[in-house]
Amino acid sequence: MKPLHTLVIGALLTVFSHSYAADSWPQMRGPTALGVSAAKGLPLTWSETEHVAWKTAIAGEGWSSPVVGDGAVYVTSALDDGRSLHAYRIDLASGKIVWDVTVFTNEVVPVKHARNSHASPTPVLAGDRLYVHFGTMGTACLAVKDGKTLWANRELKVDHAVGAGGSPVLYRDKLLLSCDGVDAQYGVALDAKTGKIAWKKDRSAIERLAKVKDESRKCFSTPLVVTVGGVSGGVSGGVDQAIVNGAERLYAQDPLTGEDLWHVDFTGYSNATMAVSDGKMLVFNTAFNTSSLWGVRLDGAKGDVTASHVVWKVKFPSLSQSSPILLDGRVYVVNDSGILLCLDLATGKEIYKERLGADFAASPVLADGRMYFFDARGKATVVEPGATFKILATNTLADGCMASPAVVGKALIVRTKTSLYRIE
Repeated sequence: MKPLHTLVIGALLTVFSHSYAADSWPQMRGPTALGVSAAKGLPLTWSETEHVAWKTAIAGEGWSSPVVGDGAVYVTSALDDGRSLHAYRIDLASGKIVWDVTVFTNEVVPVKHARNSHASPTPVLAGDRLYVHFGTMGTACLAVKDGKTLWANRELKVDHAVGAGGSPVLYRDKLLLSCDGVDAQYGVALDAKTGKIAWKKDRSAIERLAKVKDESRKCFSTPLVVTVGGVSGGVSGGVDQAIVNGAERLYAQDPLTGEDLWHVDFTGYSNATMAVSDGKMLVFNTAFNTSSLWGVRLDGAKGDVTASHVVWKVKFPSLSQSSPILLDGRVYVVNDSGILLCLDLATGKEIYKERLGADFAASPVLADGRMYFFDARGKATVVEPGATFKILATNTLADGCMASPAVVGKALIVRTKTSLYRIE
């Protein structure tokens, strides 16, 4: 009999990613958008000299995570302090750079935080197209064959204040984007074929946001599309909802129109973590400064469900970047300062809290019955899922990770601050 975690991962992949190839990691957090892979045979240990199939230096600075498909890896980067924004195609087998194209150039570059980059949003790969996003500096669609720009959109202006962070998500023929700055807060969908605006909606919490300081209105959300209402035999009978974490409010929207379906209010802002869900419960982090994990029941949610559907709340300081993992009714999440928290999904009850390290930005991945956590200082810790905290291995690379890893075949595709690795 297969282990329960294997069955759960298989079910998640069936529900969320039946259209993706096995060796594909097409978006932020992979096919499921939950950081989960059904891959087997991944390495447990590695170093600069052990189990590295190839290592390729990537010019410039970019915290965008790698996406993978059809034998290639794609990343973005910012050169010349953000004046030149690039996209790369790297051969998956050899690590050779196939093309390096300049997507946008800028005479004036927006201000960013020292910890951020000008190329932090992760691309989306779909067939023969790569969608790249640089926040207010522009969004573009590239041909994967040669990197040629098929369309570009630089209409979406917003003051991120500290640089862009949220990644785009492709839903059917629409590219979903979050634009939550200090000056404006709205959601938008671009037509994936043309780059033209399909819909654009101001945040419904605009009056609530007007009551807080400008800096408390920004957020860096990557939408999570969840099917609510049940799935049978891999065919959905439910409703797709785009979950978007903004300042002061979590939104569930119709991804085709941008209309709000329900929301949860809280106090906080500047959150970059993605929500996670099993289709019945949703877990999200409130914000940078208040930093609490909330569990929300999805069934029957409509309108303001702050009082009716929030099942539990758990304070967890210093969580603003790394997103959680769900497995076997448990939530696993590491905060910025390196504390790993394990909670019961149904109740929010703490199962354990242990230190992994000191500095985390990347989100973990779950594959081969293991959780892989990469820190910003060069260490990667492999942890066994379960009710008891157990470290399986600790590994080191030359530089730390701000980007989250990808999983393809038996390999981890890892981007550090300077290089891209195939670890296998």
